[in-house]
Amino acid sequence: MFGIGMPELILILAIALIILGPKKLPEIAKSLGRGISEFKKATQEFKENLEVDNDLREARDTILEVKEDLEETVRKSMSENTAGQEADAVSEDELEHTFEDDVTEGSDDSVEEMPSQETGAKEPAKDA
Repeated sequence: MFGIGMPELILILAIALIILGPKKLPEIAKSLGRGISEFKKATQEFKENLEVDNDLREARDTILEVKEDLEETVRKSMSENTAGQEADAVSEDELEHTFEDDVTEGSDDSVEEMPSQETGAKEPAKDA
């Protein structure tokens, strides 16, 4: 205890007994004990406040990390959707162009070259 051994403690108590007297020594010891008790309580409350602050800081950091992860995921998703939409737009244009070519080029040839059974037109009945 602070490097004070038993002989030093007895010497300090003897000097206090001589200076203060036997009537005041118990009152001072009681007051000293209460002061030390209050100091310990204050120290404990301070430690608890520091722990609560650390817990709040950790929770805030965790929330910020989750927020950053969500923002990054949303950014990636939006960039993928934008890239996918651009690719879809190109393929839709190509499909539309190909479809128009097939319709305009193939309509004249395919109807003339198809046999009448495939077109659904009936041949006139032959008179015998």
